[in-house]
Amino acid sequence: MSVLDNIRGSRGETGIDWVVLFGSIAVCELAGIVPSILTAEDVATWYPTLAKPAFTPPSWVFGPVWTTLYLLMGVALYLVWRSDRGRLRQVALAVFGVQLVLNAAWSLVFFGSQAVLGGLAVILALLAVILATIAAFARVDRRAAVLLVPYLLWVGFATALNFEIWRLN
Repeated sequence: MSVLDNIRGSRGETGIDWVVLFGSIAVCELAGIVPSILTAEDVATWYPTLAKPAFTPPSWVFGPVWTTLYLLMGVALYLVWRSDRGRLRQVALAVFGVQLVLNAAWSLVFFGSQAVLGGLAVILALLAVILATIAAFARVDRRAAVLLVPYLLWVGFATALNFEIWRLN
């Protein structure tokens, strides 16, 4: 059974609000698409010149991984959005918004500004806010929190990668 099967909102409604679901996913996907468009030249020209650790994945891995993570984030956002948990829901959505801004900011700082150390500072803050988002989401809908775990793990890996690139350069 998938996360979306038999969704029952806490207000008792059943079924999926497809407009809200697709909107939630679109917002998350755009947080990755817009910075990648703005930094495409830097990714193609500056990033290849950097010394990278042996555990750096091939470039083609990043697109599918991030697309999948943004999809999971969108579904998690949808689950929390549908909740009627009042103040808990509002806090969870606000923290989610902060992490989404930090997520987009990382690409702009690391690639756009070509600031490896600045990127490291942003990604460390992002990692902390992802943890806070998972905790806030868990209070509203545990499924939403679980959907963010792969994101947390990937950003943890990306933090190690960012650190090593800073150390090597």
